[in-house]
Amino acid sequence: MAVTEIDALKGAHRSTWAAGDYAAVAEIIDDVPPRHLLGAVGIEPGQDVLDVATGTGNVALRAAAAGARVTGLDLTPELFETARLRARSLDVVIDWVEGDAEQLPFEDASFDRALSAFGVQFAPRHEVVARELVRVCRPGGAVGLVNWTPTGKVGELITIMSRFLPAPPAFASPPPLWGDEEHVRRLFADLDVTPRFERATTPWHFDSGEHYVSFMETNYGPTLKARERLTAEGRWEECRNEIVQMMERRNEGTDGRLLVPAEYLLVVARKGDSR
Repeated sequence: MAVTEIDALKGAHRSTWAAGDYAAVAEIIDDVPPRHLLGAVGIEPGQDVLDVATGTGNVALRAAAAGARVTGLDLTPELFETARLRARSLDVVIDWVEGDAEQLPFEDASFDRALSAFGVQFAPRHEVVARELVRVCRPGGAVGLVNWTPTGKVGELITIMSRFLPAPPAFASPPPLWGDEEHVRRLFADLDVTPRFERATTPWHFDSGEHYVSFMETNYGPTLKARERLTAEGRWEECRNEIVQMMERRNEGTDGRLLVPAEYLLVVARKGDSR
């Protein structure tokens, strides 16, 4: 497997997440999942906390507001512009670092908490990411993640788009697998952690399925890039219609608007905890 192939894929990933307006998407999920994650791992003043694939800082900002010393790392530094503005508005200090979840630029046992919300699951090599998260976590500390599940709304969105797009390289695992308990157990099986799981949902509110897709194809990098490619191939409308139908099928709204709960998996793995 050529290193250049990995670099090319990660370059494409960076371009994808820099496209559109991820801050608008992050705002939708800036309530239930970050609070759930931080409550599950426990954040105390003075702890060293790493938020991997921090994006615009949903987890990092809350951890810093709780008194932790926080580092937010992301492959796409373009997202830090919004993150810094948010940090200033909350009067918190965070160290924003450009970096790769598969090669964390930190010494072993540097952090009390190594966290990620809907971030590391998009790195291509899941086994490498798992090792890195555990490596930088201190004994007695915790790795904490929230990941979209394969059967949830975002997992199905990714599955739909994947049917229309070229297959990724053989070394890249599908992002929704990080939301499957058995897959995560295998990832951590040979590491000094024992993962525990909890499933939950976070609500997505839109006027309609059409409104949802219009928002995503404009703001969410993966959907925007799929639209650009498939429009050139004359296939976007077919893919788009499947996404609209998926959202309407999942709709639980009772007021004429769209309410779709998006399922995620909470993973908490305490280092050195073999109970």
